[in-house]
Amino acid sequence: QVRLVESGGGLVQPGGSLRVSCAASGSFFSVKVMGWYRQAPGKQRELVASILPSMTTHYADSVKGRFTISRDNPKNTIILQMDSLQPEDTAVYYCYAKIGIAEYDRGDDYWGQGTQVTASS
Repeated sequence: QVRLVESGGGLVQPGGSLRVSCAASGSFFSVKVMGWYRQAPGKQRELVASILPSMTTHYADSVKGRFTISRDNPKNTIILQMDSLQPEDTAVYYCYAKIGIAEYDRGDDYWGQGTQVTASS
């Protein structure tokens, strides 16, 4: 059974920093794209950042220059370092991964359980 296990998050004052991490576990052949989405109350889930096995990254315009995504391929883990957090960054952050169970599998979408990130004074 494939699982995405998240850790980190919490409460920080505006301008502060937090880190969230996500590890893929279970039986699978390859982890393709991994990333983070977020969903604030009353809003749609949106992509925050993603990273390929090649380490190519993509960021939402709203977080460029403030958030950094990194990846450890052997450990199937990603980390999102969030600096200069603002109240508008407050949301539940969800880890996402496309994972191939078999060698030629195009991959299925998997989600973590979500972790709360709050920037508030």
